[in-house]
Amino acid sequence: MSADDDLERFDRRLAEAGIRIKDADQMKVRGDVFDEVTLLALYKLVTRKLISVIGGPISTGKEANVFYAENDGAPLAIKIYRIRTANFKAMGEYLIGDRRFSGIRKKRKDIIFAWTRKEYSNLSRTRDAGLPVPAPIAFDRNILVMEFLGVDEIPYPQLRIAEMEDPEAVYRQITGYIRRLYNDARLVHGDLSEYNILMGDLPYLIDMGQAVTDDHPRALSFLVRDIKNINRFFSQFCDVRDEKEIFEQVTGLTLRGSGNKKDG
Repeated sequence: MSADDDLERFDRRLAEAGIRIKDADQMKVRGDVFDEVTLLALYKLVTRKLISVIGGPISTGKEANVFYAENDGAPLAIKIYRIRTANFKAMGEYLIGDRRFSGIRKKRKDIIFAWTRKEYSNLSRTRDAGLPVPAPIAFDRNILVMEFLGVDEIPYPQLRIAEMEDPEAVYRQITGYIRRLYNDARLVHGDLSEYNILMGDLPYLIDMGQAVTDDHPRALSFLVRDIKNINRFFSQFCDVRDEKEIFEQVTGLTLRGSGNKKDG
């Protein structure tokens, strides 16, 4: 069955459920996303009355697409991991060593389903710790439903293109997030950069699928990488702290042989 056939059948199912589609043409050009498994998961979320309107794409990435949606007028974001093309081998590297997902089989579909569940869990832990992330609402198979971060259907900009009145203050906020994420949520983001932070009324952390618990074998090396990425970006706008100093404040451990420097 072709992707067009899948979409036509999906449209019929949505119509039967009374679901309205915004920007249908934009959805249909993303036929690589809406395979049989994805349509079944989306239909189940619809029948659970978690989604009442499905809109066009907010963003596209190597692993997933994010679509705008609504439920009774409340804006949502739907993240759909692509089963056919997602880099499940790279995903597996983050899952290995995470005790929460130790029983996952190594098949593509199982890894992507586990990854979706992992992002939901990480968002929940981070939000429970009081850090700003999109609120997770539900997941099914390879689909994650969460709070939409933006205004009037326009998402907040990524940090890399956002205007900052006080970059130093934002830098302090984000290094504070790193510390609180590690100490309060017991997580390391693992891919923190100007691409995975949205700037609204304050910075929001996003893309938490790869985040690992603090007891993961590679947690500290991921933490060092996160710190380096944030320092690299903010060194363009303000003085940044020594990476070794940040690491030691976050963890209480001594970082050796880091070769860190303070940028001006």
